[in-house]
Amino acid sequence: MVTTRRLGTETSETRTALLEATEQLMLDSGYAAVSSRRVAAVAGVRPALVHYYFRTMDDLFLATFQRRAEQALAHQHRALQSAQPLWSLWEVSRDPRGTVLTMEFSALANHRSAIRAEITAAAERIRAQQVEALTDALAAHGVTVDDCPPVVAAVLIAGISVLLALEQGSLGMSTGHRETIAYVEKYLTRLEGERVSSS
Repeated sequence: MVTTRRLGTETSETRTALLEATEQLMLDSGYAAVSSRRVAAVAGVRPALVHYYFRTMDDLFLATFQRRAEQALAHQHRALQSAQPLWSLWEVSRDPRGTVLTMEFSALANHRSAIRAEITAAAERIRAQQVEALTDALAAHGVTVDDCPPVVAAVLIAGISVLLALEQGSLGMSTGHRETIAYVEKYLTRLEGERVSSS
């Protein structure tokens, strides 16, 4: 008879604390610094509890990513429903916390094929949501598909954000950043007007 070790429930406060601790460690020190002992220390629990809730570190990383991806999709959906969806998408894409985590999970995916598949699937969902909203938003301002295909706009917005974060965070480089941001925001202003406070 095969017995399966019981894992902690998905709604447990301890499980949530472990996911939050993993995310914080990735933000502070990168994914390579994440260990069960360090996660437990940040979460304020015994190290054995990490493996009570997650059989392997890959399971922990995957659960952390899935939680973050669902939050990102929901946040982006709300932003894209705003009165200024182009401005909102730009601001969402430039969230430093989200950008750093995206880069860390992408680096992790280079070494973990199961996580790579999950990241790709989530990224495609996020991109599809962006393209759908951008199609309507750009058309509403008279921007044709020939002028700027919505999928290209989505890639440019995400790409600029990641590049700026990578250069600033990893290299301490900022040449051209201010000018690039000003250029994008000038274009957004031309389409949607001055940014109305998102708060």
